[in-house]
Amino acid sequence: MEKASLEINLPDTHEEGKLYVVDSLNNLNKLNVCPDESQHALDEEENSDGIGENTAGSNIRNQHLFFITFILTLIISLVLVSFVIFLIIQTRSKLDQISSRLISDKKNIEELKKMHNMILKHLNQSRIKE
Repeated sequence: MEKASLEINLPDTHEEGKLYVVDSLNNLNKLNVCPDESQHALDEEENSDGIGENTAGSNIRNQHLFFITFILTLIISLVLVSFVIFLIIQTRSKLDQISSRLISDKKNIEELKKMHNMILKHLNQSRIKE
């Protein structure tokens, strides 16, 4: 009986009217075939045919954008860390040079003090003799 009620002679109408009638018959068929819970899922699926694909596409795009941003952040961090390590090595090298210069200058100053003392002693001795 359901098949008999679903078979309706379509009157000669315009194309839009035919599409409306076919769509109505499809909806009626879904109501008879599908339980209530699955009908809501079908309605949502029909309403979101284009939207679901766009959402999935934008979701994938967002994931790619996040991944690229994450990779760029890692690369920039690696470059910055490498630069800091380079600066630390350069600073240590400069400090070693300065330290060696200071030690050398300290030795020179001590030698100059000894020479100064020797000269003073020599001058004092020469004055005493005169």
